[in-house]
Amino acid sequence: MDMDLQSKPPRPHWYELYVQPCVAELLGSALFIFVGCLSVVEDVGGTGRLQPALAHGLAVGLAVAVLGDISGGHLNPAVSVAMWLVGGLNITMLIPYWVCQLCGGMIGAGLAKAVAASERYVNASGAAFSSITADEQIPSVLMGEIVMTTFLILVACMGAVNGKTKTPLAPFCIGFTITVNVLAGGGVSGACMNPARAFGPALVANYWDYHWVYWVGPMVAALLVSVLVRLLLGDRSTRLFLK
Repeated sequence: MDMDLQSKPPRPHWYELYVQPCVAELLGSALFIFVGCLSVVEDVGGTGRLQPALAHGLAVGLAVAVLGDISGGHLNPAVSVAMWLVGGLNITMLIPYWVCQLCGGMIGAGLAKAVAASERYVNASGAAFSSITADEQIPSVLMGEIVMTTFLILVACMGAVNGKTKTPLAPFCIGFTITVNVLAGGGVSGACMNPARAFGPALVANYWDYHWVYWVGPMVAALLVSVLVRLLLGDRSTRLFLK
């Protein structure tokens, strides 16, 4: 009996279970969104979508790589919803994750405003998403956000949660997916794929035009991916049927 008690690993401290993951989500979201916003505001060399695509993708990949073992490295409310639905996140952490991600978005956008040239910041609307100029564009923008976020969340769930396809390269796969989506769909919707990335700059720059699109699209994608993984693509521990 004594040997069994000695062989059991110690229970994680409550700080590591509940507080540390939230701190990681807050910090990771702030740094990623700071880099993302600054890459848009300071894109004065005429690189088009290349600079924002590389900055967003590399920042997320690095943040997930160093913080993923603490919090999962979601950095995105839509990813957190999908992770909860496929069994990769306890429901008690969902709302705290959202709060930390949105606060991180505000901090990152505020830091970008603090260091960016004021003229360029205003011209770029603070890196808030402003690709919609007429109501007629809403269907294509919304569909673009749904498809691109579906791709991103599918990579995150299959690479980080699903036992059969889990890989240590998941952080880099996630970063590459963001880069590809921005390069391919940046001209369609801005390729937000992340309500926190939309919310922080919108609040700091006070730019709310069609902001709801960048919440609805990613959240619909989270639901779609969770259905795909739970019903079709997940391994036996993840699938709900046909086990």
